[in-house]
Amino acid sequence: MNTGKTKSNMLGKVWRDYSFIFVFLIIFLVYAMTSSAFTWSATMNIFRHSAVIGIVALGMGLVCLTGEIDLSAGSTLAFVSGFSVVIFNMTGGNVLLTLIFSLIMGAVFGLINGFFVGVVKMPSFIVTLATMLIYRSFAQYFCQHISKDLIGGGSSVYKMTSSYSGYDAMYGFGNGKIATFPIVGLVLIIITVLFVYISNDTKFGKKVYAVGSSEKGAFMSGINVRLIKLMTFVIMGIMVGAAAFLWICMNGSSDPATTGNSYEMYAIAAVVLGGIAMSGGKGKMIGILFGSLSYTVIDKIIIALKMDSLINNAVKGIILILVILIQVAGPQIKERFAVMKKDK
Repeated sequence: MNTGKTKSNMLGKVWRDYSFIFVFLIIFLVYAMTSSAFTWSATMNIFRHSAVIGIVALGMGLVCLTGEIDLSAGSTLAFVSGFSVVIFNMTGGNVLLTLIFSLIMGAVFGLINGFFVGVVKMPSFIVTLATMLIYRSFAQYFCQHISKDLIGGGSSVYKMTSSYSGYDAMYGFGNGKIATFPIVGLVLIIITVLFVYISNDTKFGKKVYAVGSSEKGAFMSGINVRLIKLMTFVIMGIMVGAAAFLWICMNGSSDPATTGNSYEMYAIAAVVLGGIAMSGGKGKMIGILFGSLSYTVIDKIIIALKMDSLINNAVKGIILILVILIQVAGPQIKERFAVMKKDK
């Protein structure tokens, strides 16, 4: 009896801690059964298509662990990617300066959000909703008023000048492969490993979990809650900056009206699919990698089934609710059965 109970508890713990892996495997199996284009190359492309949203989601996951949220991620991506193109064209195709600008600009936008949320203590939902509108608006406005040479000769799109030598290097990086594995997918994995290390093995990571678990308790234990929240938003901004750089490497351009559109929602979906609690303090950063991959595979399933594009987001939303229901209801059902057995 005790052995069976121990096994049951172990299985329950495995499900609670690693449900994101099982969710991904189930979704991937559905994709394998429904897609006629299911090949090794198509499977590897999942990592390529998950790279940008996955990197944004890693930053979002850190913010969510503190119990906050960032709705400005998509607009920040549009602004930073657009102006990174401007820097690329302005410097004659200097790749290093373009990368540095992307990271610094992302950090600045994250600092702005973090200041109002962490220091001023305004609600993150309101602050990032406002900056979402501001950043997107600025990205579109400046695209219409900056010199045509700096935006690549267009009128509504930031476009990298292909005649510069740095163009081939960046485009090759964004679309290249190492033994059939996309380079940008490798970047996603490396950054995931870094975030897993930060969250599990550093004092900063432990403080992030402490703030998310109980802000008051964290403050009472001597943690500078304001600084931790400020830092998480700055890191979020840096990740969006990195994603913006990958975006222009992969696409060679940035449309201020559509680039990053709804990416904050996709990132939040990847975070939730990865098992991070939106209330803060619970979840594993490794889960976000699987959450990002799961979200990409869901998109591929919808395409494979040739569904009407107008209901794509509805299908994604339904799947997301079902996954959350399983993650939340599973432990509750188990506890209820345990109580019933105890009463008998």
